[in-house]
Amino acid sequence: MKAASGFDAGRAWRIRLLYSAVWWLAMPMVLLRLWRRGGKEPGYRQHVAERIGFYPPMAQHLATSKFLWVHAVSVGETRAAEPLIAAMLDAYPDYTILLTHMTATGRATGHSLFGKFPRVVQSFLPYDTGWMVGRFLRHFKPSLCVLMETEVWPNLIAQCGRYKVPVALVNARLSERSLRRGKRFSTLMTEAAGGMSCVGAQTDADAGRLRQLGGRNVQVTGSVKFDVTPPPALLAAGAAIRAQIGSRPVLLCASTREGEEDLILEALFRRGQNPAWSNILTVIVPRHPQRFDEVAQLAAAKGLSSLRRTGLGSDAVPPETRILVGDSMGEMFAYYAVCDVAFIGGSLLPMGGQNLIEAFAVGKPVLIGPHTFNFSAITEQAIAAGAARRVTDVENMLDEALYLLQSREQRQAMGQQASSFARQHRGATARTMALLQPLISSEFSVPCTSP
Repeated sequence: MKAASGFDAGRAWRIRLLYSAVWWLAMPMVLLRLWRRGGKEPGYRQHVAERIGFYPPMAQHLATSKFLWVHAVSVGETRAAEPLIAAMLDAYPDYTILLTHMTATGRATGHSLFGKFPRVVQSFLPYDTGWMVGRFLRHFKPSLCVLMETEVWPNLIAQCGRYKVPVALVNARLSERSLRRGKRFSTLMTEAAGGMSCVGAQTDADAGRLRQLGGRNVQVTGSVKFDVTPPPALLAAGAAIRAQIGSRPVLLCASTREGEEDLILEALFRRGQNPAWSNILTVIVPRHPQRFDEVAQLAAAKGLSSLRRTGLGSDAVPPETRILVGDSMGEMFAYYAVCDVAFIGGSLLPMGGQNLIEAFAVGKPVLIGPHTFNFSAITEQAIAAGAARRVTDVENMLDEALYLLQSREQRQAMGQQASSFARQHRGATARTMALLQPLISSEFSVPCTSP
């Protein structure tokens, strides 16, 4: 039947049925790929049954629990969820938080953040077939589903509607590129977006694009990533590493993606005879842990003297070392504490950029490449505020880094602007909690209200 708005529910159901069939046909290859990936990252070979909807019996203390479910697909979303989960634990003491992921690194990050919290339970989210998601919902019986950032799965949202579980998409962002991709599957995406009870968008632009995709009750709440507080233990760890480095200037290349490290290392190799670079230490932290070995091997192949964070121990970093590979998980705030200037990866090549906000929270000047469509609004605002600078390519990035490393006054001014920028944008967690409150305290039919 076609609604007055023109949305054809019957057609949407048929397309979702086809979408589910594709999932089932691809399942052997999906599981084979999962097992192969587990060869490099053992976490992918753990809890495999959860990914297809099978779960062990609940512990006795959880059998009668009421769950608020938060889905954070990977590392970035899990870190972003930290202040929101802390607020939910505080505001709803009668509930247990069910935290789900799709990646092994996301689950490991969740364990490092919440492993000591008895009221936080972790699981992998099953693949997006109605049968698997249905088993998941029947097992945990969550009272609410909170999706972080961009996770819109058609069968998940349809099954939540079937089992009367309200769905909220929070800290939501949607780039023009993702909107265009979504419109290619408009029937599926419109049904899914319309099945959400409310959306908390990061920016006005994100809100507009989400409405175009079919989202309803869309409010601008800001980014909860601004509410993440750098853990004192990680700042102390960063200070300890910095003491091992000494007074050398430090450039951090954070969350770099495949292809970027080769560009950076090659450019550093070419500058090897430049006296200005002889005393600078470059710390490279790849975005994905399965590439730690590869980046270390790349540095060696370029003939650049390098060390790995995990092999550093308590020794001082030798003065001839030019590259320190950040091959540890969960220490990004420590790396920001170490550096004088931070370049944010995923932006030299067309990958959309990575999270800038952690660098601002530690008061570091930021360099960012030309490709930032995943964080476009925050990037432009930070540049306008003087907290970040746009660079055009790897050579321009190293030129700007050298200028800042040699200019203490300019570096400190940018660092102060970074801290101020981070402070000014806090408060999204409280606005998001106000958005969710009606869904937790009322019936499924009650929509979200403006915070």
